[in-house]
Formats: sequence, C-alpha cells, structure tokens
Amino acid sequence: MSDMMLRETASQTAGPYVHIGLALAAAGNPVRDEEIWNEMAKPNAEGEHIEVIGTVIDGNGDLVRDAFIEAWQADANGDYQIDYDQSKPFNSFGRTATTFDHGSEWSLVTIKPGAVKHPSGQPMAPHINLTIFARGVNIHLHTRLYFDDEADANSQCPVLSRIESPVRRQTLIAKREEEDGKVRYRLDIRLQGQGETVFFDF
Repeated sequence: MSDMMLRETASQTAGPYVHIGLALAAAGNPVRDEEIWNEMAKPNAEGEHIEVIGTVIDGNGDLVRDAFIEAWQADANGDYQIDYDQSKPFNSFGRTATTFDHGSEWSLVTIKPGAVKHPSGQPMAPHINLTIFARGVNIHLHTRLYFDDEADANSQCPVLSRIESPVRRQTLIAKREEEDGKVRYRLDIRLQGQGETVFFDF
C-alpha cells in the first residue's frame, strides 16, 4: 500500500445550482406536489401571523440574487414541530431564496415564535434560526433573527447578550413594519464588510 498523500478534493460552493434542486419556483421550474418552501404557517395556524422579508448583501454592498436560506423556528407556544407535514397548520422548517425579481428579496410567511428555553433553563427571546447558502460561501452560515418589538426579552436573552457589542447585536434585530393591516419584519443579511451580520459557529 502506498503511503503517498492524496490531494484534498476541491471544495464547491452552493453556486446557482441549489435553486434548481431546492428552490424550483425561484429557478423558474415546475414545482413538485410536496415542496418545502416559504409558507411555514397556513391561515389557521395558532399565533400572530407575520411575514419576514429581507435581502442578502455581499462585501461590496451588492445584492446577492441567488442566495438560498433555510429557516427553523418554534411555534407560538415555544415548541418545535419535528415532523414536517404540509397538511399541518404550521411547520417549524421552511425555505426561501433571493431571486433576480422583486428587488431580490427573500420572504417567509410564518407566525411569531414563542420563547424557547436555553439549555441553562433561561428563556431565550423569540427568534428564527437562519442558515444561508450562497456562491462564494464554502461553509453555510448560521445566524438568528430577533424582533425589535421584543426589547425586554432581547435584553435578557442568554444568546443575544453574549454578543458584547450593542452595534453588532443590532445586525440580528428585524425591524417591524405594517402595511394594509399586515405585520412584517425586515432583516437584511450582510455577508461581510461594514455592518456584517453576526454569524454563529454551531
């Protein structure tokens, strides 16, 4: 047996191809009957119905128009729905993507999550876990979305409070907007550079 060292296999970023397999609507392809997409909550789901929107911005300040995002959140009672079933009113898992249309925004139709307990037993502020895949990103990025109208909970959250810089903390806070009686929250994700979003090493 040879003791010659083999070269490491070249890495590959998500590229534009992730849309073809996992974001069919964003890629302009026919959608499968059972598609995991951005409608996490149906109209009959329990809780406060919201929309979450945003963009993904690169280090040059340009929009990333083919990013892919996965979301994982608790329901209104602070419980995660482990089994995915499109017939249920709410699922804890969803997917979304930026596109070359509509200002390159990603969006989620969901409900505001309830508080979940940290392993220490202390409640965490309501949040949505986000994972970002994009060209130029060799390892997917983990971050969180918190809500600006949960100031008290945010100030006591054992995860959010570990970010020493108040300015950096703000990169995770989605801003509440209301339009035609509908509530939505906006969070723009900056991959690097000025105002870079806080990413977690899970």
